[in-house]
Amino acid sequence: MTDMTNQRPTDDTSKGNSAEVSVENAAALPTTYAPGEVEGELYERWVSRGYFTADAKSDKPPYTIVIPPPNVTGALHLGHAFQHTLMDALTRRKRMQGYEALWLPGMDHAGIATQNRVEQQLAASGQSRHDLGREAFVEKVWEWKENYGGQILGQMRRLGDGVDWSRERFTMDEGLSHAVQTIFKKLFDDGLIYRAERIINWCPRCLTALSDIEVEHEDSPGELVSIRYGDGDDSIVVATTRAETMLGDTAVAVHPDDERYQHLIGRTIALPLTDRRIPVVADTHVDPEFGTGAVKVTPAHDPNDFAIGQRHNLPNLTVMDEHGVITVHGPFLGLDRLEARSAVVGELREQGRIVEEKRPYMHAVGHCSRCHTIVEPRLSLQWWVKVEPLAKAAGDAVRDGRTQIHPKEMEGRYFAWVDNMHDWCISRQLWWGHRIPVWYGPDGEVVCVGPDEQPPSGEGWTQDNDVLDTWFSSGLWPFSTLGWPEQTPDLEKFYATDVLLTGHDIIFFWVARMMMFSLYAMDGQAPFHTVALTGLVRDQFGKKMSKSNPNAVDPLDWMDAYGADAVRFTLARGANPGADVPIGEEWVQGSRNFCNKIWNATRFALMNGATVEGPLPAPEEMTAADRWILSRLNATVAEVDALYDDYQFAKLSDSLFHFAWDEVFDWYVELSKTTLAKGGPQADAARRVLGEVLDVTLRLLHPIVPFVTDTLWTTLTGAESLVIAEWPKDGGYRDAAAEAEIATLQQVVTEVRRFRSDQGLKPGQKVPASLELAGTTLLAHEDAIRSLLRLTQPEEGFAATASLPVAGATVALDLSGTIDVAAERKRLEKDLAVAEKERTQTAAKLGNEGFLAKAPEDVVVKIRARQQAAEADIARITAQLAGLPKA
Repeated sequence: MTDMTNQRPTDDTSKGNSAEVSVENAAALPTTYAPGEVEGELYERWVSRGYFTADAKSDKPPYTIVIPPPNVTGALHLGHAFQHTLMDALTRRKRMQGYEALWLPGMDHAGIATQNRVEQQLAASGQSRHDLGREAFVEKVWEWKENYGGQILGQMRRLGDGVDWSRERFTMDEGLSHAVQTIFKKLFDDGLIYRAERIINWCPRCLTALSDIEVEHEDSPGELVSIRYGDGDDSIVVATTRAETMLGDTAVAVHPDDERYQHLIGRTIALPLTDRRIPVVADTHVDPEFGTGAVKVTPAHDPNDFAIGQRHNLPNLTVMDEHGVITVHGPFLGLDRLEARSAVVGELREQGRIVEEKRPYMHAVGHCSRCHTIVEPRLSLQWWVKVEPLAKAAGDAVRDGRTQIHPKEMEGRYFAWVDNMHDWCISRQLWWGHRIPVWYGPDGEVVCVGPDEQPPSGEGWTQDNDVLDTWFSSGLWPFSTLGWPEQTPDLEKFYATDVLLTGHDIIFFWVARMMMFSLYAMDGQAPFHTVALTGLVRDQFGKKMSKSNPNAVDPLDWMDAYGADAVRFTLARGANPGADVPIGEEWVQGSRNFCNKIWNATRFALMNGATVEGPLPAPEEMTAADRWILSRLNATVAEVDALYDDYQFAKLSDSLFHFAWDEVFDWYVELSKTTLAKGGPQADAARRVLGEVLDVTLRLLHPIVPFVTDTLWTTLTGAESLVIAEWPKDGGYRDAAAEAEIATLQQVVTEVRRFRSDQGLKPGQKVPASLELAGTTLLAHEDAIRSLLRLTQPEEGFAATASLPVAGATVALDLSGTIDVAAERKRLEKDLAVAEKERTQTAAKLGNEGFLAKAPEDVVVKIRARQQAAEADIARITAQLAGLPKA
């Protein structure tokens, strides 16, 4: 039947009467579950006993999950809680299955975010980082990190994350810094890192280059002005939302096939507000259908213009400094870029060169994600990674199956990134981060220094001032955290990792970078066997959660109110692969109720002597209900395993919910009450089956709801902890006959309960009834049926006022004084009309020769089944109407 390798108690209590021990254990459990009194202490017990500490010397097969390292400035939000719940569930299950499971925690130094925090702290005391100097400022950041950083790590404990705290890493710790310098040197020597002037995202407030992920685009009201360049036949009109950049124009571009401007191509026109003339160039990038078909070209302040400038050898004229202040001599010198915009338009208007103005003009504007300053495209000398060969390797690894993306339909999004990736700007103008290991000599020398090499010394040698993009170091995470470049036991045992579970929103920013760096550093061995992509957590209406909106939720508040298990189960139950996850507080309340149901049902079972001691009874010693629940238990184990392997968290959570609540708690526990009340061998068998079912059910639930299950399971079994218990196996036991028998019982009980509800009877109200069960499988279940339906034995003078034929049996009830006969007759007549209409419609289709000739066979089969169901309903309802008292 079920697998019998489960841990069993080994202390002296297991030698006594197991039913008595069970009752004693139940008495030790509080009558209600209080998560706040259990979770913190239980988690620290797990950690102190080393349950989450992986052993690189173990003979067990490895299972490794790489955690997306949260920012050192971060706090737990629902997105973290969501992904951490799923990663924890995967790791806990694999640990129970006998794997040497490693889930390694750590944090990202978050360059800009952390530096901003410390600069804000300094500003409050009237200082800036420049007052301290670089070295003292970096020391101040380390102090901040020790005092305030890592808040999220403590919150991960609240959630129940089963991470190996002994291996906690930080992207700026000594080992990871060594790895960063090593791979920089290797890439540099291989010609894959270079320095060049390119257009980058620039924050005039943070004074640094930004990665694309650090730029948030939002629709903002602006103005679109059309400006006439030149005069007469030598004039052309261009439109722009950034009039101030015209001071840096070095050309006007048109499409080479645009007949309107053929006479101007190759000639020069006067650039307004300046004493310069600029050429008109032909470039296929220009869309002749958009606007006037002519665009101003400012190579130093726009990425598309820069590309045009490269193709036509145009000069790059920078017209503003790093603060966004105009540097061109003239009336606009010293103005902020936004002030200059108005001033430039005003001057052009006075000269009569404004052809058209549109206000407000809504368009996407990039903002710094840290300070919300408008980002400025800027020509700048920066360090770059040549990504073409690295990105090709990252694409090939997915195409040839070394790494699988789940769900598979997300592959297209991945390939769209890696197949079209531009070179990556990796330098940042910050002080906090990994400083670029390049030294410049007095005579123009450039030397890249590896981690074990001495930097050049002597007069005139200086190190590059910039630091590396945060994503550079986090891109090494799958192997640097395991000790690379040293060939450590951890690296040998736990690389490559098994699964990366992360949001689909960072495929490009993090997933692709890890793939590129790992394949490069680890000789083509991909960092993950599977990349399992999730959606984003949203509110119950599907709207994005944001701190600026009232729908933002602190998961700690929900954990305080309902417990970590309730939050975890709610998140897992919404986790369909790749799809966004709506969540509302009422759903967490429902999960809290589920945890309470698990608690109450287990406590009842323990109070009634449920036990895990000894072998399961032989099938002939069990009731049909016992055999049914064991059959369903094994089927559920198989289903849950298959869904875990397919990362179908929502479906497996739903399967567990309905099995536990509906089948175990609402049906089997209730059916077992009758058996237990009778006593004897069958009662003993029921206690053992009840113990087995709860044992396995708690194991199945544990990875998602670890706290309540471990508390109950250790009480039930007397064993040490569910964390180190074995995962259930499908023993192959199936009993179709028992499942059919209990399905019939459920049909009778459900139908009569519906009838009672329709009559307005209270759930606990007892009603006299006679049961005609002869010739059915229900005969052995009469006591259970009466108990479940609150039906008493008929006494002398019993006269049925209603008769319900269900599943070959008949339940006759005396509802004198309790039933509204007229209302019941009206209800049944309405149901009868629906059934007769269904019979008529299906008969018409099945009697239509043309339909039968054209319709697919499966459609015809379904219609025949509908007709048979309608006939059965008509027979049932007609019998019920006949059984009603006469008016």
